[in-house]
Amino acid sequence: MAVEGKDRSKALEAGAQILSGQLGKTVQRLRKAYNLSLSELAEQSGVAKSIISQIERNETNPTLATIWRLSQALDISIDRVLSSADDEPFIQKSSRADTPILVSDDGKMRLAIIGWIKTVEWLQWYDVQAEPGAVLDSDSHQRGSVECLSVLEGEFEVEVGGVVQQARTGESLRYRCDRPHTVRCIGNAPGRAVMVCILKAAVMD
Repeated sequence: MAVEGKDRSKALEAGAQILSGQLGKTVQRLRKAYNLSLSELAEQSGVAKSIISQIERNETNPTLATIWRLSQALDISIDRVLSSADDEPFIQKSSRADTPILVSDDGKMRLAIIGWIKTVEWLQWYDVQAEPGAVLDSDSHQRGSVECLSVLEGEFEVEVGGVVQQARTGESLRYRCDRPHTVRCIGNAPGRAVMVCILKAAVMD
């Protein structure tokens, strides 16, 4: 039976609120995955900081143009941004185009966010690909956080608090990342690794 009049209007409004709420959660998770502030995302997307804040709090219904700008800044397809969690299949596949990429300041190390975007506030994992000599400097994460780097190819070293440790193919390094830390690809060959970050403080909240 078709919904008419006021009932139809209410149904449309309810649907818009659900979609907007899912959008807000997705934008916030992606922004945190990139370690972006509201101001930084606003600068990269051209969307006002106040609007992004309202979207994340589900206080506004953004235009398609706004959603497109945010999806471009967050390096994810617009249909992925708009997808509803209730409609996701039990087995979920992400394409290469839907996988956000972080790049080190020197441009030599790329981290593909391969973890579930819904867990980025407490669990993150990345596919790391690095050129020889690549350096990734990271700020402190939440207190008690731990990072694990498992080397698949090449050789890496990690420096935390003045302590340096190296790992080759098949070896892993686990270290506190609640202080500034640096990951380097050493040697003459490219490197590849899986990095997992457990944000303990976020779990305890």
